[in-house]
Amino acid sequence: MIWLRKIALILHLLRGLLTCAVLFPWLGVESRQSHIRRWSRRLLRICGVTLEVQGLQPGQAMPHGAMVVSNHISWLDIYVINSWQPVRFVAKSEIRDWPVIGWLCGQTGTIFIERARKRDAHRVLHAITDVMLQGDLVCVFPEGTTTDGSSVLPFHANLMQAPISGGLPVQPVGLAYLDTATGQPTLAPAYIGDLSLLETLDAILRAPPITARLCFAPALTSTSASRRELAEAAREVVIHLSQGAHAYATELAGRVNAKGGMASTVDEGGESVESPTPHAPATAP
Repeated sequence: MIWLRKIALILHLLRGLLTCAVLFPWLGVESRQSHIRRWSRRLLRICGVTLEVQGLQPGQAMPHGAMVVSNHISWLDIYVINSWQPVRFVAKSEIRDWPVIGWLCGQTGTIFIERARKRDAHRVLHAITDVMLQGDLVCVFPEGTTTDGSSVLPFHANLMQAPISGGLPVQPVGLAYLDTATGQPTLAPAYIGDLSLLETLDAILRAPPITARLCFAPALTSTSASRRELAEAAREVVIHLSQGAHAYATELAGRVNAKGGMASTVDEGGESVESPTPHAPATAP
């Protein structure tokens, strides 16, 4: 039966291409997000993945204009998050050149960064700050790579300058993939080591039903002493969330927000960092 699900995935991908090419140029922001959410949820169903959200009240909305930070396990993470709430992702520029997938990412608002060019980080900081000030949610995976989900790597702090410069919140999210029957972590979605995307997809389709758990804590205010401190605080909260320890994560987020303090624009090496200049929010189409 796996081959039937693979055919369903191919047809679903073609439907996404058609939607982006024909409908998206004529749709407003809300309509695009509705299509992205439905398409992502359908993708999860085909893959045998069920979304479970913890830490949010039914119907509770996220703040407009925030940076979402999450641990990173799989390429599937993007569609799990978009099934909850479509966001704009920050991704390496190489993805833009991937056949089909790169084009789809561009059509759904992905912000690409050329990691080999140090100066490109400043351009991306400006872009992230601008779109968050317009009310968008921007999602980053600060680990910079994927893991098997058993641990959370140190967070890179560079992109944390964007919410600090814009005075915008950081929304921590913990992601975990669990065997639905046992509730234990499963490695099937992990996109790690020498595994290819197709190999990971095959593992997902062959695995028993999977639950993708998204766990939320209160948003962090971006008024820590530095972007490094903000990154470290966000990582500690995400660690608890990825383990399903929502109460501990909520308590920690409260302590971080109570600490407060003015944000610095000095990086770890002592050099000043150019802060993006906030622009007036643009009117959504």
